[in-house]
Amino acid sequence: MKLLSVVIPCYNSQSYMRKCVESLLAGGEEVELLIVNDGSVDETAQIADDYARQYPTIVRVIHQSNGGHGEAVNTGLRNATGIFFKVVDSDDWVDCTAYLKILEVLRSFKAHSQSVDMMISNFVYEKEGARFKKVMKYSNVLPENKIFGWDEVKQFHKGQYLMMHSIIYRTQLLRDCRLELPKHTYYVDNLFVYKPLAQVEYLYYVDVDFYRYFIGREDQSVNEQMMIRRIDQQLKVNKLMIDQVKLHEIRHLRKKQYMLHHLEIVTVISGILLIRSGTRANLDKKSELLQYVKSENTELYHHLKYGLLGNLINLPGRFGRRISVGAYKIAQKMVGFN
Repeated sequence: MKLLSVVIPCYNSQSYMRKCVESLLAGGEEVELLIVNDGSVDETAQIADDYARQYPTIVRVIHQSNGGHGEAVNTGLRNATGIFFKVVDSDDWVDCTAYLKILEVLRSFKAHSQSVDMMISNFVYEKEGARFKKVMKYSNVLPENKIFGWDEVKQFHKGQYLMMHSIIYRTQLLRDCRLELPKHTYYVDNLFVYKPLAQVEYLYYVDVDFYRYFIGREDQSVNEQMMIRRIDQQLKVNKLMIDQVKLHEIRHLRKKQYMLHHLEIVTVISGILLIRSGTRANLDKKSELLQYVKSENTELYHHLKYGLLGNLINLPGRFGRRISVGAYKIAQKMVGFN
């Protein structure tokens, strides 16, 4: 059994996947790299097969017809043999020094038979053209270098939450919660992070800048204009997050508070994108989303109606929407996303 399975979903990734794979090979024999070629029509399949031939005990390649990012992750999870599970997108990479530290900690869990459900580390927004690289850190809310439960998790700042780039899950936990991401859908990383949290009991935080999250390609799914064009997929994932986790059933107060906070952020992002589109149809979708929230989760609806972030997307009239967009732009500059 491998220590860590890393799934690399690839679709037409020939221009950048080598940097990703090379950064992960530093993990050596304790790590398996599962390159999932999701129906690429460029040289992705050949590049992946070359790595598998060169590193037969580390790299495995799975070729499949195109099913989207979520189905590539599903395939990786079905084939993973590692104790722990990580997703690294093919246009991102990891820092070698931080990577070795992460593996050292995972190794200690295995050696001492310690059950940790989720490991958390920092990630860096590698935004093309930016002078300064924003780091998403969690040292203000999570204890460092120890196994802890939700009682020790402090309140997250507005706009600060756990993303796919931040986390490594215990593989069996993902299987136990029956994680299955929808096919042909963007933004499923939100669901990947969120659904398993309901079963997470023991966490561990390492304050290292491990994951390098590249932002800059025009065709990238997180490009703002691309997100607006694909807003229906963002809304689909948003609603699945509401549907698949019943917050009222979560007994631990701190966990419930965090998950409500996380869901609020994703819903606010949906609302801001609908406002940014500037179309009447999408403003109607924003109203529909709030009505959906009201019918499914009254606690979340209350946060969206009366909380700081919720108020941001519910300011009345054209002038109110301008204020909402202005606040969003400030957040973009501060954090570095999109």
